[in-house]
Amino acid sequence: MSVVTELKHAQNRQALQDSSSLEWTSSQKVVFRIAFIYFFIQAVPLDWKYYKLVFSINWLELSYGDIFNIARYTPAFFSGGDTFANWLVILVLAVAGGILWGLRDKESKEYNSLYYWLRVIVRYRLAVGLLAYGFIKFFPLQAPEPSLSNLNTSYGDLSAWKIFSLSLGVVPGYESFLGFIEILGGLLLLNRRTTTLATLIIIPFAGNVFISNLAYEGGEYVYSLYLLVFALFLFAYDANRLFNLLTLERPTAPNRFQPVFQRTWEKYGRHVLKTAFILFFVVIYAVKTYAGYNTGSYQYPQTPGLANAAGLYNVREFKLNNQILPYAALDPVRWKDVVFENWATVSIRSNRPAAIDSSNTEQIHKNDVDRNYEELGSAGRHYYSYVQDPARKTLTLTNKVKSAEKLVLNYSRPDNRTIILTGTDENGDSIHVVLDKREKKYLYQEVQKVGRRGEFKL
Repeated sequence: MSVVTELKHAQNRQALQDSSSLEWTSSQKVVFRIAFIYFFIQAVPLDWKYYKLVFSINWLELSYGDIFNIARYTPAFFSGGDTFANWLVILVLAVAGGILWGLRDKESKEYNSLYYWLRVIVRYRLAVGLLAYGFIKFFPLQAPEPSLSNLNTSYGDLSAWKIFSLSLGVVPGYESFLGFIEILGGLLLLNRRTTTLATLIIIPFAGNVFISNLAYEGGEYVYSLYLLVFALFLFAYDANRLFNLLTLERPTAPNRFQPVFQRTWEKYGRHVLKTAFILFFVVIYAVKTYAGYNTGSYQYPQTPGLANAAGLYNVREFKLNNQILPYAALDPVRWKDVVFENWATVSIRSNRPAAIDSSNTEQIHKNDVDRNYEELGSAGRHYYSYVQDPARKTLTLTNKVKSAEKLVLNYSRPDNRTIILTGTDENGDSIHVVLDKREKKYLYQEVQKVGRRGEFKL
């Protein structure tokens, strides 16, 4: 055997040495201490408000929204939505804690055991986040089909985020596919042997979500980056080995470190916890989400609207203080058209500037008054929830963005295509409006009926 061959064998044996037996360098220990504190604070709920939320849940009537809200946790030091300022505070705490840890711990040669448990924490936290969003996409709830009001809003009056969401909502099959990818990534994270494979799925997916949120002005860019950073942290564990094996084509040994479980409760307790996790965040959550999908999207109100009134209406006649206002495109007072939804929402298109609701972070609300998806990112229409009194034939409308704005209207229906509204507007002026129902077909609905290759007429 040549000297060159013996040298190669010696190098291979050295490369295949179990990395868990090696002593860490000083810089590795410093970085780990900071990373451990940072990711621990990011992943483990330490905020008392989180546990206030948990204990406020009616566990006897648990909904998928309750589970989603639990899974959506991120540490917050400032009021309002997600912000990178929270990350900065955590980083400062992690650096300070890492320095104190280093000053007190001079004897540790490595942190393999702590590194293992940190990866467990991050794996399950990332899995929770992916499963939470995955199931509301798999059962297409997150981006529902457009409402009638959305379909009758000019393209230029919609925000970039709303256009993106509506575009996803008209292809529920694709939305379900995206949810399947998230669920698959989350399930693969539940086994440490498939974690690296999971990150190879999650990193491009979460990266695309993050870029999409930036490009379309979405409200989830901080949270999507939060999940992406977790996935990158997990991928870093095998990144160097993958580079050596696939790029440099060098012999590479896997990290075979495993914690030692000596006590009986340790051996079986971890299996009990894992089973409970899967039962709660996979089985129960999936069943609850499917049930919610069958009852209607959480994005839209569920209170039934005026019976047999849903549709688009032209404004045939409009009187203000008994004065007829003829149609004029730039008139800020006269209504242009009105939409009655199947639920208790009316939207009115007029030239009066509409207040825009841009709070587009993902939330699952139980109460109709809090469900604001239909008016989010829309400038072309005024949205009103309403309460009907069938006995008195009145509708009390409340602006969904400006709750102080109310209209009280009496209604009559001389036939099934006409609605007459009489009452007072937001300024206290008397109005009299005659609405004619318009039979309008929508392209995407007709395509769904006959298929992409079928024939249809608009």
